[in-house]
Amino acid sequence: MADTRDVKQLAAAVRAEVGKAVVGQDATVDALLIGLLTGGHILLEGVPGTAKTLLARALAYTMDASFKRIQFSPDLMPADVVGTNIFDLERQEFRLRQGPVFANLVLADEINRTPPKTQSALLEAMQERQVTIDGVTHALPAPFLVIATQNPVEYEGTYPLPEAQLDRFQQKVLVDYPVEAEEAEILRRHLGGMEMTDLGALGMQKVATTTQVMDARAALDAVVVDEAVVSYVTAAVRSTREHPAVSLGASPRAAVAVLVAAKGHALLDGRDYVTPDDVKVMATPCLRHRIMLRPEVEIEGTGADAVVVDVLAGVPVPR
Repeated sequence: MADTRDVKQLAAAVRAEVGKAVVGQDATVDALLIGLLTGGHILLEGVPGTAKTLLARALAYTMDASFKRIQFSPDLMPADVVGTNIFDLERQEFRLRQGPVFANLVLADEINRTPPKTQSALLEAMQERQVTIDGVTHALPAPFLVIATQNPVEYEGTYPLPEAQLDRFQQKVLVDYPVEAEEAEILRRHLGGMEMTDLGALGMQKVATTTQVMDARAALDAVVVDEAVVSYVTAAVRSTREHPAVSLGASPRAAVAVLVAAKGHALLDGRDYVTPDDVKVMATPCLRHRIMLRPEVEIEGTGADAVVVDVLAGVPVPR
């Protein structure tokens, strides 16, 4: 089993290789690594052209993992996601034609552009790491991580993710524009002939394996969480249900997501213990999509992030 130092070194190596393809987006890369280490799926929200797809491809490449991309569209059917049984004339029997969900990393691109029936095809896969086709259950490969994307500015022809689907995502990460220096570096790389379609040509190397990722996940069990930190997470999540701006607060599953993600954040930092700062860092991405604001509050322009910050400010920090 890997120890905390091994995991920190592995994460640093993956970051370095992903950086050969993607300029900046360090926080998003860390969010994906935490999801990978903890088994939590990630929802990326950002405008087109902010390297969301490239990030997912680069991450899969660095650890030599199987990668599939699903372009969600209004006519996509559940069988297009999970697969279906087809009749083999030669063998005179049905055989499974696996869908793109059978991969270590699955990119669900523009997930909100497909109807709820197809969105829900991912529910069992995300929660149980398995799919059921014609009454037969099929296990998915390990590790299994869904990285979904959605566009925050185009709502025509979209189907907002229902609460049950949103709750399956450990984190909702807002992918912002790069800063000026990073954007200039992107332009320089393109002037130098950088080609995004061939990651190997960018000098990227495979620095991890799926076996190492699973070993790193095992190291998560060794990360200690003090009882005071458990109480801190509990108080913060319960406070979301009492906040005047909130109509529906975070669930116990949200509290688990915050705690597990905080353990992953500590592990990335090379520590075998969780601090309140780990909780503070992970609270917003783990809770922003799990609380519903009152309509009048949303009209005023108050967002979920501001509510989470306000909640954390009102909960005493353990020493």
